[in-house]
Formats: sequence, C-alpha cells, structure tokens
Amino acid sequence: MNTLLSILLLTLSILLATFVLQISKQLNHHLEKNSKPFDMVIGAKGSPLQLVLSAILHIDNPTGNISLDEALRISKNPMIKEAIPVSYGDNYRGYRILGTSDEYVRKYGATLKEGELNTKNFETVFGAEVAKNLNLSIGDSFVSSHGLIQNEIEAHDEKPFVMTGILAPTGTVVDHLIITNLESIWEVHEHKDERLEHHEEHKEITALLLNFRNPIGALQLSRSINKDTSLQGALPKFEIDRLLNFLGIGFQAINAIAMAILLVAGLSIFISLIKTVRERKHELALLRTYGATTFQLLKLVFFEALFLSLIGYILGWLLGRISILLFSALDSDTYKYHFEASTPDIKEFLILVIVIFMTILAAILASYSLFKLNISKNLADA
Repeated sequence: MNTLLSILLLTLSILLATFVLQISKQLNHHLEKNSKPFDMVIGAKGSPLQLVLSAILHIDNPTGNISLDEALRISKNPMIKEAIPVSYGDNYRGYRILGTSDEYVRKYGATLKEGELNTKNFETVFGAEVAKNLNLSIGDSFVSSHGLIQNEIEAHDEKPFVMTGILAPTGTVVDHLIITNLESIWEVHEHKDERLEHHEEHKEITALLLNFRNPIGALQLSRSINKDTSLQGALPKFEIDRLLNFLGIGFQAINAIAMAILLVAGLSIFISLIKTVRERKHELALLRTYGATTFQLLKLVFFEALFLSLIGYILGWLLGRISILLFSALDSDTYKYHFEASTPDIKEFLILVIVIFMTILAAILASYSLFKLNISKNLADA
C-alpha cells in the first residue's frame, strides 16, 4: 500500500510539473509568434490588452470601431513604415471573417496551398485549420453570421461569400481565419435603405496594425495617440508581457504545489523503503551469509527505489502529455490554439535528475540500518 501511494504521489507531481512547463512554454511561443509581426495596434478607446487580444490574437471582442479616415491620417506619419487595416464582426461556423489587405497574409508568412488568393469582393481564402475543419471545397459559397460567435439566426443570406483558396499551415492565427478584403466587410453590413455613396463617407475599420521605422517611433506615437485623439494605441509586446506575468503567477503556484507533492512523494518513498528493509532483514541477513557485501545490499535497495521512481516519473510524464492533448482539444474551440505533446525538454530532464537524487538520498537514509545488520540475531529470530 505504501509503495502504491508513493508511485501515485510521484506520478501526480510529475504530471502537474510537466503539464505546466509545456503549457507555459508553448503559450509563450504562440503569443510571441502571433504578436511579433506588428509593433502597435490602433483601435477604439478601452482596454489596451483587450485591443491586442482582439485585433492581433483574435481571442476577444473588439473595443469598438474607428474611422477609416482618422486611421489613414495617422498612417501618413513619417515614423510609420507600414499600416494594415483590419475589420471584422462576422463569422462562419465560429471562425472569424477578417477583412484586410494582402499584406496581412504576407506578414505571417502564409502562402497559398490550393486555389487562388481573393481578388474580388466576397472572395475568401481559408486558413489551414478552417479548411481542415469545415467541409467546403474551392468554389463553394457560404453566408456569414453577424457577431464573432456561431449564430445562424442573424445570417447575411443576401451577401454570400465564395471560397477561392486555402492557405498552407503557418502555426499562427492566420490558420484560424477566413480572410477577405475590406470592401466585402463594409458591403455585407450595408442596410438596404442606405445609399452606397453615403456609406462610403462613413467607412470604419476595427483596428489599424502598424510597423515603425525604429522603436522610438512606437513609443512617441503611442503617447500622442492616447493623449491627443479619440483613439488608443497599444503595444502588443508590452501588453502580452503583462499578460504572461499575470499568468506566470498562476503557473508558479501550480509548480509550487507540484514540488510540494514531489517532496511528499520522496518522504513516502523513504518510509516505504524503511518498511521494506525492516520486513526483509532475514532475507538480507541470509544474503550476507552467502557472501553478499553491505554495498551489494545497498544496491538492491537503491535499484528497488529507482524502479519505483522511474515508474512514477514515466507515468506522470505520459499522463502530463495526455493532459496537454485533452487541454488542446478543449482550448482549440475557444481560443483556436493547439498545444502539442512534444518530446522532453531540458527542464523535464532536470526534474528527472531531482527525482533520481531524491531516490538516492531516500535509499541511503532508509538503508542506514544495513550497516549495523546483526546477521546471527536476524537468522535466529526467523
């Protein structure tokens, strides 16, 4: 019973530790990879983190729309190297339809896998994950639903889109988007009683994604926009670093719990070994009479402890990877991120070293009585 408890505790601690390490590592990689293409995002006033999450990571609602004219005026600033407008507000079966320019796709290194890029209004290209999960072929048409959550009630039946191409996988947010041009987003939201000429005078976008000629430009323009305009400028790297710091507190807490369980597991192994040595004193004394040395008896105890530790570590590691796959399956529906069951990294090997060291220490302490083993007394007591 003690042996089983030791293995279960060790398995639980390794499961928690490896799960948190991999989720933290892969989440950092996802967030950095998706935010790296842009230096700043301009949008409606509100939470800068929400603006970054919605306009760059596409996992939140936008803070609102902004005037296209005002955004274009800002984009003419000489410090700005390039400006890419994005507009959204509709979805198809839960996948966001993003209106933007061809430069957006290029910024993420996306290339065409099949079909053609969208060149006309209401033509769309599908990200790799969208194409994989939706049963559509090149040339098929579909209608969008209003909002960012799957909703068949408010469907724009009179404005169908057509899929013209599929993008190759990039491992970025592009894989989870349906991309069209800005004009399609504007046109699909026109009211039937609204003249196009009037609508064009009031074009809006959701956000403007910027890159600067130098880092100083981002800081200077961010202050200027936030202070002197009705818009806000948010720096993706800064906001995501803040987010990771918040998440890091939770990850550290879980890791602390995992380490506490690991220490309890080590104590449990130690107690289990002491009990084993006491119960097998007769067998150990008998081995001594056949010529076994104290060191050889120590090796027996150590290898038994090591066997238990390795079973616990391997089970914990495997269950940790299974947990990552389960988490990824649940998470992909909400945040469209995939977490992989990757090979062990250096930190996980370090945990294994700690487990082995803990096992050696427990084996030595538990085997202390072997140095004072009274062979004749133990054989006589038997």
